[in-house]
Amino acid sequence: MDFSIAAILALDGLTNGAVYALLALATVLVFAVTRVIFIPQGEFVAFGALTLAMLQQGKVPGTVWFLLVMALGCSVADVVDGLRHHHGPARIARRLLGTLAYPLAISAFTLWAAPQNFSLGVQALLTLALVTPFGNLLYRLAYESLADASVLVLLIVSVGVHFALTGLGLFFFGAEGFRNPSFWDARFTLGPLALSGQTVIIFGASLALIVALWLFFERSLWGKALRATAVNRLGARLMGISSDGAGRLTFTLAAFIGALSGLLIGPTTTVFYDSGFLIGLKGFVAAVFAGLASYPQALLGALAVGLLESFGSFWASAYKEVIVFGSILPMLLWRSLRDPHSEEH
Repeated sequence: MDFSIAAILALDGLTNGAVYALLALATVLVFAVTRVIFIPQGEFVAFGALTLAMLQQGKVPGTVWFLLVMALGCSVADVVDGLRHHHGPARIARRLLGTLAYPLAISAFTLWAAPQNFSLGVQALLTLALVTPFGNLLYRLAYESLADASVLVLLIVSVGVHFALTGLGLFFFGAEGFRNPSFWDARFTLGPLALSGQTVIIFGASLALIVALWLFFERSLWGKALRATAVNRLGARLMGISSDGAGRLTFTLAAFIGALSGLLIGPTTTVFYDSGFLIGLKGFVAAVFAGLASYPQALLGALAVGLLESFGSFWASAYKEVIVFGSILPMLLWRSLRDPHSEEH
């Protein structure tokens, strides 16, 4: 291996690592606020890429029907909860309106917009608008009633949600894989490196989102509320911060990050309905490098995962996944020896 090959592999690894960084940040955020080890994070990636692929073909994406089904499920839960707590018809109607208004509006707009063949940028924005609400609805359906359960129970629920989303993804999107067009077809040469416009967009979008998240948590009231919930759930509740509201907002952010990651990675690889699992799992490995607690360490861990994957594919392409996922074992051993925890009571 000479310098030029190493530079090309490093660029490829850092490009993938930038996407894994977004998923790692989402995984750390979800765990910090809700204690959920969110295995299905990668499904949002697949939904984002496949939704854009369907819009590119002028078809109504299965995301529309999936969104309506989940909104209907939440509305049924709202009615049952309202009747159980003896809420009046007006209050139940307001909750139903809050649950169904946005999904119905964005679905109706998509039914009209899909055959219009809008530009790629407009379709990407529409994709984000469709996939982002999945986070809120998924939290309400699967996690909200179990918010105070143990981490193990929440992990088991996450595994079940992953299998459910994978199966529903096959039903709504089909088994065919898609590769989306690049957002920017320019080419740049820097010594032995050839940078594509899509690579520049991946780095730029990842950096912009990381900075936006930092500003959100440092400057906004909602961001500070999430930080407070992550530090002490009970203390945040006593200060008037709704743990349910924090969970819904956290999952909404996770869905947005996943959908954006799907848009970024879609032009670089063929995405199938079940591709999100492996992609999301690599973000999870990066989050484990950070102990599911530190955002800067998650970023560094994601870049390390990307480099491991890139150089591993060069030296032993058949074992690149083994190399990436095997790297979690020494990290877990090091963390267990460095920070032993006493038994929880």
